[in-house]
Amino acid sequence: MKKKFEGNARVKRSHLQALRREFETLEMRSGEGVTEYFFRVMTMANKMQIYGEDMQDVKVVEKILRSLTEKFNYVVCSIEELKDIDVLTIDELKSSLIVHEQKFQRRNGEEQSLKVTSEGGRSHGRGTYRGRGRGRGRADFNKATVECYRCHQLRHFWYECPSRNKEANYAQLDEEEEMFLMSYV
Repeated sequence: MKKKFEGNARVKRSHLQALRREFETLEMRSGEGVTEYFFRVMTMANKMQIYGEDMQDVKVVEKILRSLTEKFNYVVCSIEELKDIDVLTIDELKSSLIVHEQKFQRRNGEEQSLKVTSEGGRSHGRGTYRGRGRGRGRADFNKATVECYRCHQLRHFWYECPSRNKEANYAQLDEEEEMFLMSYV
C-alpha cells in the first residue's frame, strides 16, 4: 500500500509540474475573445487544484493580467493602478475586460461602416488615395456631381475649368500715368 501511494504522489507531482509549466506559458491568442481565454485559464487552474496546487484568485488574476494581448495594455495598467489586485476577484476582472472588449468591437464596427465605395467598386477608405491636396490624385473620382467654383458648371474642378485660360484681367491706362498692366490667370 505504501509503495502504491508513493507512486501516486510522484505521478501527481509530475502532472502538477507539467500543469504549472503549461499555466506559466499560457497566453491570450491574437483574435481570441476574453471569454474563451478565461475558459482556458480556469480549466488549467482547476486541473492544478485537483492535483493539490493552492490556486488563489490573486494568482489567477495576476496571470491573466500578465498574459493578455497588447490591445489590453492600457486596460491592464488602469486596473493595476486603480484596483487592489489582492482583493480583485476573477469574476470582477472578467466582467471589466469583457466591457473593454465590447468597446473595441464597437469601435472596429464603426470603422468598418465608415468605408465608402464608389460606383466602380473601388474602396475609398483610409489609405486609398496617394498624394496630398484636395483631390488632384483622385483619378477614379466620379465628377458628375462636382460644381466648378469659377463657372458654376458641373463635371470639373476649378483648376480644370475650360474658361480658366480664356479670361484675362486688364488694367486701364490713366492719362497721368504711363503704365499698362495686363495679366492672365
